[in-house]
Parts: sequence; structure tokens; C-alpha cells
Amino acid sequence: MRRLLSLGADVVCLVRDWVPQSEFVRAGLDKRVKIVNGDLSRQDLLERILGEYEIRTVFHLAAQTIVGIANRNPISTFESNIAGTWSLFEACRRSPLIQQVVFASSDKAYGEHDGRAYDEDFPLQGRHPYDVSKSCADLIAQSYAITYGLPVIITRCGNFYGGGDLNWNRIVPGTIRSILHGEAPLIRSNGQFVRDYFYVEDGAAAYTLLAEKLAEKPELKGEAFNFSNESPVTVLDLVDNIRARTGSTLQPEVRNEANNEIIFQSLNASKAHRLLGWEPLYSLDTALDRTIEWYREFFKPADSIDYLRETTADYADKTFAIAGNF
Repeated sequence: MRRLLSLGADVVCLVRDWVPQSEFVRAGLDKRVKIVNGDLSRQDLLERILGEYEIRTVFHLAAQTIVGIANRNPISTFESNIAGTWSLFEACRRSPLIQQVVFASSDKAYGEHDGRAYDEDFPLQGRHPYDVSKSCADLIAQSYAITYGLPVIITRCGNFYGGGDLNWNRIVPGTIRSILHGEAPLIRSNGQFVRDYFYVEDGAAAYTLLAEKLAEKPELKGEAFNFSNESPVTVLDLVDNIRARTGSTLQPEVRNEANNEIIFQSLNASKAHRLLGWEPLYSLDTALDRTIEWYREFFKPADSIDYLRETTADYADKTFAIAGNF
């Protein structure tokens, strides 16, 4: 959001649920954009927004993003991630002004590939509810590009982290919150799952770069790009890094409770380097320092701490989408 506004974009946001503690509200970003309240599954609403606000560029970031929630409630995940995607793309297809659509898929769309780093030409073979939802949505994006010529381009990123994430069952915000509260960090898995962790500001830069490149080269429609620092780490190593950067001696509690999750995930970003000239702006260490500092500031007010101790993981089930004019 900040990046779009810094580029001078006239931004329209679709917001399903209002979360006063979100960075969107706390930083006053809601005062700088146009807001439409509604659900991504409402195709008629989406068509009205695209038409009345004369939208030219769409960033489709809306999703239910938590694996645990998807395992417990697959239907809501499928409705948000799959049905919401075809509703938006169909609305875009019917809007004559649309010039670029950037769709946020995920590394989870690839599913299991025997411990190999994903290339963009790997099959999309999700097996568990969240992974399946991303595989389906990704294929829907490709179908709209190929069949209808919709100018959509696809991102597949690693695990996002950074300031503003209030989903405490995610490893980065959850670990930082525990440490700042003087509590042992919790690891749901056995700590040996391997992931690429991708800083949110690098993600924002990648999204806007794709919109710009698609405007320059319409032949990129339907293409997918991996974005990653290409430095996969285990969950336990990531937690130890955060502990070291905060000076914490608290030992993590390894619960080994995770199920229906991919053990090894890593992305090859050479296509983005080669075709887009893309490079990450931040190293993992630098980005973690920035992230930790954000949460230190966030937890300063007593009322924020009281609220956050009561917050549950279902915050993640809030649907949020951005559409902007460039």
C-alpha cells in the first residue's frame, strides 16, 4: 500500500472486515485511499468497482493465508482463494479499461517436489487444502490469460514476513511476540521444515515491478515468476536467528504438532533475475532487524499489548484486495 501511494497511485481498496489494530488503520493509510466494503466473491460488486472507479491496474492479494485454518475449514479457504479468484478475473474480463492484473499465487501451489528448489515450469500439484487452493487459483489465472487474453501476471513467493503481520501463529511474528513478552517461542512443527522467507517490502517492490513490466511487455501475460532470496532455512534456524537478534536466551518449545504441510520448500528466482532484472532489496538479517524493531514499537502502548494477548489466529481469515490506477 505504501509503495503504491509513494508511486502516486490512486488506490481503491476492497475491505471485507475492519481491523482497527491493523497497520492499514494504525498508520493512517485508510485515510489516503478509497475504500469499498464488500466480499471478493461478489462479482457484481467487483464489476461495479472496476467500472465506476475506472480501474486500470489490479493487484489481487486477497486470500485466506493460514495453513492451519485451511486444514480446519477447507470450504472457507476454497471460497476465498478459488471462487474469489474467478469472480475477480471474470469481472476484470468484462472491464474494458483493465490493462494489468498482478495475481499473488504462492510457493505452496507447487506442492511436494522431492526436496528440489521450484522452477516456474514445475507442475502445480498441491495436495492439502491450502496448497490445492493456490494451485487452482494459479491455474485459473493462467486460463484467463491464455483463453481470454486477460493481461494477468503471476507471482509465486516464499513465506512473507515483516512489520504489520498480526497472525501470531506464523513463525516470525509469533516468535517475536513471545520473546518480547518474556515467553518461550513456540514451534508447531519439529523445527526441521525448510522454507524461503521473503520480506514484505521486497514483495511490494516485486509486485509493482511486475505491473510496470507487463505494461511495457504485454507478451508477459500468463507468465509466472518466483521471488525469493534463495536462502532457505529451517524453522529452528530462523527462530535461533531471531533469538540472537533480540538477545534472548529463551529456548523454543518444539511441539511437533504440524500436519498436512510440505517439508521442504525453496524457490529458484533466476527467471525474475534474467527477464525482469529483479534483485531483492534486503537480506534476511537486515529485514529481520527491521521487523523486530517494528514489533518493539507496536508493543509499546499498553492497550495494544492487552488486545494482542486476546487476539486469535482467525484474524488471518480477513479478505483484503487492492486495485489501483497508475
